[in-house]
Amino acid sequence: MIDIRIIREREADVRAALRNRGSDFDLDGWLALDARWRALVTERDALNSERNARSKEIGRLRASGADTAAAQAAVRALGERIAAIERELREIEAERDARLLWIPNLPHSTTPVGPDASGNIVVRTWGRLREFPFPPRPHWEIGESLGLFDWARAARMSGAGFPLFKGFGAELRRALIRFMLDVHTREHGYTEIAPPYLCTAAAMTGTGQLPRLAADMYRVAEEDLYLIPTAEVPLTNLYREEIITQPLPICVTAYSPCFRREAGAAGRDTRGIIRVHQFDKVELVRFVEPARSYEELEILTGHAEAVLQRLGLPYRVVALCTGDLSFAAAKCYDLELWAPGHGGWLEVSSCSNFEDFQARRAGIRYRRADGKVAFVHTLNGSGVALPRLLVALLENGQQADGSVELPEALAPYLNGRTRIEPLA
Repeated sequence: MIDIRIIREREADVRAALRNRGSDFDLDGWLALDARWRALVTERDALNSERNARSKEIGRLRASGADTAAAQAAVRALGERIAAIERELREIEAERDARLLWIPNLPHSTTPVGPDASGNIVVRTWGRLREFPFPPRPHWEIGESLGLFDWARAARMSGAGFPLFKGFGAELRRALIRFMLDVHTREHGYTEIAPPYLCTAAAMTGTGQLPRLAADMYRVAEEDLYLIPTAEVPLTNLYREEIITQPLPICVTAYSPCFRREAGAAGRDTRGIIRVHQFDKVELVRFVEPARSYEELEILTGHAEAVLQRLGLPYRVVALCTGDLSFAAAKCYDLELWAPGHGGWLEVSSCSNFEDFQARRAGIRYRRADGKVAFVHTLNGSGVALPRLLVALLENGQQADGSVELPEALAPYLNGRTRIEPLA
């Protein structure tokens, strides 16, 4: 969440940020609550001082033998007024702080200003787009012809939007997870975590999923727990309500299934595994010193890019504009893979710097070199998400005879296999 002092002292900047984000947050209503709260605090403190002074006067009156009835009545009236103010303060503070959870993060000065995805900027590209001597097929046709998926049985089990991998499809999925975890732990210095896949509302609130994205979450009502939409939630909450004393940065990674209500837009991307309710992802989270957080964002993005480069997949890095930025991020790069059968670019990772936005919500602090305690900066990125990675592998590797060539980097995880042959 945003530091309240920023809203009070930099109101014009906050208004500009909300406007650039296209946010409909009622800042005037929040400021009115905050002004009322501060006025009541001032009145309460003045009444407390007056009550203390009158109480001392009662002591002097008693010492002199004078009548104290009127003075005592005045003190009681002050106490009743103070109690009423305290009640109102608690109500206003609860409402003000609840509304504070709906204010998005302030975009960093280097985040492009734009209304929506049309304002995003391509920062760089890597790899060459393959030219096909035949019309490239979409991944769902390729996967079905190779026996990698079973859409019908998955739908009978769980409904639309829940994939079922089988045979070599399941093996390929597992190989990609192992490959990515090995790259990040052995080469990039991340500590692997095997987190819970259900988290509390407090944990979801800490990372910014709640309350804003409640409708997109799968909730287990009996336990008041939520299926995680990303391993970012449990990884970031590793240090919830703690003061970190070990050296920064702290870098953690985890594989997890992810659960989201992804409905798609007017039927687009509902075929295959581009947009599904359950998918696999390897996540990267870094806890860093504030002064280094934007250097760390470049490092994090490079780690996600390394996976795509090892697999030889053409991609581009896109800086998201203010209107396309996620709720909690101050700056974000999307990594997008080229999918020739789909005929477009597919986001496979979002690498974000949240600054202290999540840390304030989750109470994550660290002890600085001077001994003082401050909020840490948190960053996260997919390293990377599997469904669209599989789409790009199948569509870029497809051959005229119906087979698919796989990257050499995966051979050690597939018993040396580098090709998927069509079914007999």
